Amino acid sequence: SHCPNCKRLIRWYDNVPILSYFLLGGRCRQCNRKISIRYPLVEALSGIVGLLMYDKFGLGIEWVIFFSFSAALIVLAFIDLDHRILPDPITLNGIWVGILASVYLAQPSSLAVRLLRTIDLELTASLLGVFIGGGLLWGVGEAYFRLRGIEGMGFGDVKMMAMVGALLGAPLALLTILIGSLLGVVIGLLYIRVAGKSRQYELPFGTFLAAAGIVVVLYGDEFINWYIDRIIQPSL
Repeated sequence: SHCPNCKRLIRWYDNVPILSYFLLGGRCRQCNRKISIRYPLVEALSGIVGLLMYDKFGLGIEWVIFFSFSAALIVLAFIDLDHRILPDPITLNGIWVGILASVYLAQPSSLAVRLLRTIDLELTASLLGVFIGGGLLWGVGEAYFRLRGIEGMGFGDVKMMAMVGALLGAPLALLTILIGSLLGVVIGLLYIRVAGKSRQYELPFGTFLAAAGIVVVLYGDEFINWYIDRIIQPSL
């Protein structure tokens, strides 16, 4: 890590998450300039997400995979919030990692047996998640462009949702899009109104999708099971 002001490297003893920020009074030891409160807030957010993942998955390979996935989403969320971009090194590599992880997590058997028994099924489900998660957003963005002549969605959002679909599969990818869209409408429109922005203001949709992705990792299966038990089955 380095100071965002003077660009000097931060020594390890000044880089303890959360604690170092407050011990230094929110300032760089080298240049004594203020450092944004966002840094300890992001560290605290990551810690909370890690604890929630531990509560859900325990301390094992599932925790490593899903916490790493969520940490990547947190990074993407704040990059998109600041710069309106979602970097390819994270999203594209995340697609391949998600595909491999979805196969690995398929069954609690040995790796060789898992690959032989589930690679076709899980690989198909993962690829379906990639194409549905990314393809749906691409289709919406393309339709908006053809109707309005304005790019309504960046291709980075498409690649990030392909990453989400690769690991979580199509149903949870669709749920991520639904929750992300709701967050975007409610929070985004409220911000535009309060801040006095025009209706053409570019909202960081990737930020909302990333937040939704973390929520879905934690509670998506429970929501889908609840929906099936309470809504689908009674109507059959």
